[in-house]
Amino acid sequence: MWTLEKRDNLWLLTLTGDDQNRLNPTLIDSLLSTLTNLATQSTPGSVLITTAKGKFFSNGFDLQYARAAGSKSAAMNRLSSMVKSFKPVAAALISLPMPTIAAVNGHASGVGFLLAICHDYVLMRSDQGVLYMPEVNLALPMPDYFAAVIRDKIKKPAVLRDVLLAGVKVKGKEAVEMGIVDSAHDSAESTVEAAVRLGEQLAQKKWVGEVYAEIRKSLYPDACKVLGLTPKSLISKI
Repeated sequence: MWTLEKRDNLWLLTLTGDDQNRLNPTLIDSLLSTLTNLATQSTPGSVLITTAKGKFFSNGFDLQYARAAGSKSAAMNRLSSMVKSFKPVAAALISLPMPTIAAVNGHASGVGFLLAICHDYVLMRSDQGVLYMPEVNLALPMPDYFAAVIRDKIKKPAVLRDVLLAGVKVKGKEAVEMGIVDSAHDSAESTVEAAVRLGEQLAQKKWVGEVYAEIRKSLYPDACKVLGLTPKSLISKI
């Protein structure tokens, strides 16, 4: 399940599921509902911090749920449905009217990796956990919006190659050097603490959320196109 805690201008969203924090239809629907409601509560200075409990940030989609469908075709249908249902979540994060920070407390694989980099800032622990896109190793196609977000967020061709075509598992300090995350920290606790400090600094800016979101969308045109996000003109509000 997801918990949402408000600390002054900071919103702390935490995934408290099983040990691997795999995303199933219930968790995806709950996350989308939470982000949709959060967007309506944004005020100047609001900041979102997303993290999780346990050794995993999220180990991807719930493949056990998919396989429980009983046949290979039925399992693929369930997986395809989860891929489709997460697309609005990515859109909600890219368009959320406040700065966003992912405090990656452990392994982030597949959609867990995508969830992290949909945030404006990504902080990661260095003592444990990897970023990993397993599709090439699992012989699974890359969803179009996954690829679009990752291309917009990771600008170095060699890093894109290693992450998507080689399926490398990237640790915290390596992720900083590769330009995937902003900083690496000694533990899950210190990662969250650093995220809170950053969030407090951003909150002091008192940025107008709607303007912030529109500027963010302008930075990631390919992702926004695939996600169905249309930039809005705010000139009339000046």
